[in-house]
Amino acid sequence: MPAGVSATIGSDSITIKGAKGELTSPLFAGITAAQEGNVLTISCSNLEDKKTKSFFGLVRALVASNVTGVSTGFEKKLELKGVGYRAQVQGKALNLSLGFSHPVVHELPEGITAVVDQSIITISGIDKQRVGQVAAEIRAYRPPEPYKGKGVRYVGEHIVMKEGKKA
Repeated sequence: MPAGVSATIGSDSITIKGAKGELTSPLFAGITAAQEGNVLTISCSNLEDKKTKSFFGLVRALVASNVTGVSTGFEKKLELKGVGYRAQVQGKALNLSLGFSHPVVHELPEGITAVVDQSIITISGIDKQRVGQVAAEIRAYRPPEPYKGKGVRYVGEHIVMKEGKKA
């Protein structure tokens, strides 16, 4: 674990605390955790059982994401493509102009922040799942269309373009 990050192991959960906040992951039956100094070890009692083995991988991945989240955080970047497509942050809401007859207002959940720089929206927070979910919800308002590529897309996302009508 990185410096400044500590773990508290309970009977059915692991709580990770760091500079950016605190996150909790569940511990399932047959999965145990132990901390020795700077190393957090997740172990499985029965690797022969397929269900226990899959829960072991899930807990390991969740704890690793929580450690990264409380130490450095996560961010997703969205790009607005289209004439007149704009975004601005107003308090705890993201105000989007996406070519509809009305503005779209997306309320940001607790622990998630948004920064707008021209046509790039950066969603950041400590919980990987919530950051990805908020980015997916914003993208769903106007997903990129395949003819001109207009819409909300992830930065670096490749959209397969269609040819269109022929005369």
